[in-house]
Amino acid sequence: MIDNIDRKILSIVQANGRITNAEIARQIEMAPSAVLERMRRLEERGVIKDYTAVLDSKKLELGLLAFVFIRADEREDVLTEADLTAEELAALPGVLEVHHIAGEDCFMLKLRAQDTEDLYRVMKEDFGKIKSIRSSRTCIVLKTVKETSRLPIEITH
Repeated sequence: MIDNIDRKILSIVQANGRITNAEIARQIEMAPSAVLERMRRLEERGVIKDYTAVLDSKKLELGLLAFVFIRADEREDVLTEADLTAEELAALPGVLEVHHIAGEDCFMLKLRAQDTEDLYRVMKEDFGKIKSIRSSRTCIVLKTVKETSRLPIEITH
């Protein structure tokens, strides 16, 4: 179970993955050893999955963001076909997220590319190698107002 102290720790770490245990301990007024133990437990239980750096996509020449909706040949009673398609999509370098969705489409992808020419190449070459893809619809993002991977953590007082 995650208690309020764990929630405070998670909120702090989510805002700054490079923060030290000593600084977390200072902020929540606990001993560093107690914070370290809680952090280890959160990691072991898989609550904290990873520590990553947030990179500037434009500075890395990956300024085009698109959401791609994929329809694939799959039977509802055979999950392995969908799983294989999802794995193939997830393996593509520019694909950041793959979601199996309900509705007319089978998958929704979040994809980064250099520009529209690079996106075209991904659609023709990379998607073209996946035989189960029947069709796709692409939405190119014109402006991002909010983009985060931070989860809303409710801390009770």
